[in-house]
Amino acid sequence: MTKITASSKRGFQEAVQEGMKRAIKSLRGITGFEVVSYKGKVDGGKVVEYRATMEVTFILE
Repeated sequence: MTKITASSKRGFQEAVQEGMKRAIKSLRGITGFEVVSYKGKVDGGKVVEYRATMEVTFILE
């Protein structure tokens, strides 16, 4: 298992998708993932960044 954090300016779902897209490119044997936290960044009274932290489970070869 490894923990990754990804971000998006559009929303949490896109942050998760981007994180998993990166994980799939660099890890083999991914069997699942769990989102362990959501966080956001606010600037000037507006949400400017959405962050998702995930635990990615994979099988070592």
